[in-house]
Amino acid sequence: MAIHQHDVLIIGSGAAGLTCALRLPEHLSIAVLSKGAISYGNTSHAQGGVAAVLDQSDSLDAHIEDTHIAGAGLCRPQAVKKTVEEGPAAIDWLVQQGVKFTRFEEGDVLSYHLTQEGGHSHRRILHVADATGSAISTALIQQVQTKSHIKVYEHRMAVDLITTEEDKQQRCIGAYVHHGPSGNTDVFIARCVVLATGGAANVYLFSSNPDVATGDGIAMAWRAGCRIANMEFMQFHPTCLYHPDANNFLITEAVRGEGGRLLLPNGEPFMHRFDERAELAPRDIVARAIDFEMKRLGVDCLYLDISHRGADFILHHFPTVYARCLQLGIDMTKEPIPIVPAAHYTCGGVLTNLQGETDVKGLYAIGETASTGLHGANRMASNSLLECFVFGKSAADHISQHLAPMPDAAQVPEWDDSQVTDSDEDVVISHNWDELRRFMWNYVGIVRTVKRLERAMHRIDLLKGEITEYYSNYRISNDLLELRNLVVIGELIVRSALARKESRGLHYILDYPALSQELTDTVLTP
Repeated sequence: MAIHQHDVLIIGSGAAGLTCALRLPEHLSIAVLSKGAISYGNTSHAQGGVAAVLDQSDSLDAHIEDTHIAGAGLCRPQAVKKTVEEGPAAIDWLVQQGVKFTRFEEGDVLSYHLTQEGGHSHRRILHVADATGSAISTALIQQVQTKSHIKVYEHRMAVDLITTEEDKQQRCIGAYVHHGPSGNTDVFIARCVVLATGGAANVYLFSSNPDVATGDGIAMAWRAGCRIANMEFMQFHPTCLYHPDANNFLITEAVRGEGGRLLLPNGEPFMHRFDERAELAPRDIVARAIDFEMKRLGVDCLYLDISHRGADFILHHFPTVYARCLQLGIDMTKEPIPIVPAAHYTCGGVLTNLQGETDVKGLYAIGETASTGLHGANRMASNSLLECFVFGKSAADHISQHLAPMPDAAQVPEWDDSQVTDSDEDVVISHNWDELRRFMWNYVGIVRTVKRLERAMHRIDLLKGEITEYYSNYRISNDLLELRNLVVIGELIVRSALARKESRGLHYILDYPALSQELTDTVLTP
């Protein structure tokens, strides 16, 4: 067992984790763990962009109001205000890191091209064509690679956090980390730990997320004693490409922002029947409308059509979407794109304050892993990347001023796998993984009932027992660790959904279709 010591351990290599690493002082030794290659995560898959107020016709107050409306009354005012007000500075910082946002010439002035997405009352989405996440990820990775004080460990998956008791409170001092290629599990010791592992959408059968989005940080924080908030609010992206050879490929919200229309199989538009904002309604409304029409008609998909904007416009604004569709025989300049909703974004997570601090001392959570209060009951499009940059900086600023002494590595128990054996029944993992994701999709999806939720909880209880027994007796693998985390995520979502006796934002339950007059977060305590 190897022991690695760093001042700061950052678990996750997406926008939030890399921002935090780059914002920390250079005299600190920083470790960044990536479950796969450093570039493989949700950030690099983001197409749409970053929301920030830069246009004179827009205002901070309008962005704040739009965010609260989309969040269905549950956004925390301080989190929204902080994020929106620090947005322009975050964009300036990204430009300094080498992100080349799309611009256009307006007379003699070169201005940012801003798009509009669901829930926004103004054009305020900065983008790099339709591959914004990839451009941001590439720029931040290049910056990290120039920093000698930041060490990146690829293909490393954290198993559990290491905590110790200090003044009758738990303090996080590191993590056990599995190295998949070698099969070894090592100890990483640090003065503080940052969870930036992204979301948990792969608890569902259909997801827009890459395979690594399995809620690892949320599950580890729960096991370490952190409170978890608002896990019932799982956002389903309305428009993922429907094709047997196109798993996890979403059609950016900007397609609808630029005039794309949702159509029934007969070519009839329908969104005007569900919301006066039609295609520009918030994602929860659009996803429920699509789900309703699919079930009403008994069809496998609906359609998104932007062909009326012309080939030149489409090729300029959506080259990535166009190329992927064309690979599959779909020419979006001439025909509509088949789409279905898919699990996309985890609005809840590890409960934090505005500095990213959790209930465990020395443990921070940022990005999609955290519940800062920004998103409330429904994330507004393109606020998520902005949150990564704002809270990545906020956590880094707090960490630099509140670092504890380096823990004594001799007091950390070694990872002991002497009593386990190699498994000859890996089929159990794949079977349980598939079962969990299917019943979460069927019972805990876009539209819920108490009966379905209770069925899901019963299945989760059975799976937890099987997985715990398997984990206790066999050597670990990434697949087993992810399954162990996903069943925790499933339980947290179902418990949260059962606790909310109303329909609000992303949580729509037929037993309680009305809004409650009382505004409360769902907070679960270990």
